[in-house]
Amino acid sequence: MQARKSSEREERITAETLDQHVTSMVKPGIVNVFSVDVEDYFHPSELGGNISRWSLYQSRVNVGLEFLLEALAAHHVRATFFILGWVATHYPRLIRRIAEQGHEIGCHSYSHRLVYRLSPAEFQEDTRWAVQAIGDATGIVPRIYRAPSYSITRSSLWALDILAASGFTHDSSIYPIVHDRYGIPGFSRHACSIHTASGIITEVPIATVRLGQEHVAPVGGGAYMRLFPYRYTAAGIRRINRNEQAPACLYLHPWELDPGQPRLASNLVSHLRTYTGLRSMRRKMMQLLGDFQFSNLVAVHPTPCGLPAFTSLRSSDRGRTCAAIGGTGSEVGRYGESLGYLEPSA
Repeated sequence: MQARKSSEREERITAETLDQHVTSMVKPGIVNVFSVDVEDYFHPSELGGNISRWSLYQSRVNVGLEFLLEALAAHHVRATFFILGWVATHYPRLIRRIAEQGHEIGCHSYSHRLVYRLSPAEFQEDTRWAVQAIGDATGIVPRIYRAPSYSITRSSLWALDILAASGFTHDSSIYPIVHDRYGIPGFSRHACSIHTASGIITEVPIATVRLGQEHVAPVGGGAYMRLFPYRYTAAGIRRINRNEQAPACLYLHPWELDPGQPRLASNLVSHLRTYTGLRSMRRKMMQLLGDFQFSNLVAVHPTPCGLPAFTSLRSSDRGRTCAAIGGTGSEVGRYGESLGYLEPSA
């Protein structure tokens, strides 16, 4: 009986032992992407995106940014900041500080409108205004783009052609998961080259982990880091670094580091997605910076990968993928079980 109990203890993988095991297996020197979408608490798509009302709110973007810049400096990390043009227009000194501290400057649109709800002409104009505003604030012409709410989907891939024609070399707008607002399930999970009519652009998707042949779980930060225990994100990054010997691309927003922000969400789902986990986010981010190596996007992915985006798709990639929010939480639960910090469901 004693031997059986001992055997059961040895076979049971807890979250702590998994973390210790994975840490020992991570390739030394592997560097991940740390990125920030610079927008205020009233900018998220969950809140409707009514730009005509933005000037009515008291800005708090400096609250999260001040903390973030100090934390990055303390850990000697230079990150990529995707700047919303509206923020650059209204708070140029704050945006200039980001550039002066050596961080990489990217574009996050001007008005935070979902790409697939714009015409190509509207998208081009919005991007032009954003580049102008960011350039005026920093003296830097951004060449890296991230769409609001990852809204470059199958129906708006034309945006990549416009970005390439506009001089952008990198994009980080595609999330290879299923979600009610964004995502291209089956898209490459790692950086790849996309050949557009206007040239090649390097796509850097947000981090996901593969569960078997048909399941993919998001681990790239943001809401997923707020909603779930720190170990969910950390074990996901370690799995990517260890098993795939690849960097992970993570993101967050300054407002996620500001638990004192006004609550503007008007319905339960939006409130859950936007505000859950705000109080623990600073601690999680600091632990993340201490546990992993990070740099900016172009430092990690300096050149095209040489792989056309869609030739690498396999039929198994078109199976079910999962998002933590939006009706597929059971798949994230399966991921948690595989990592050892969640008990298998009955």
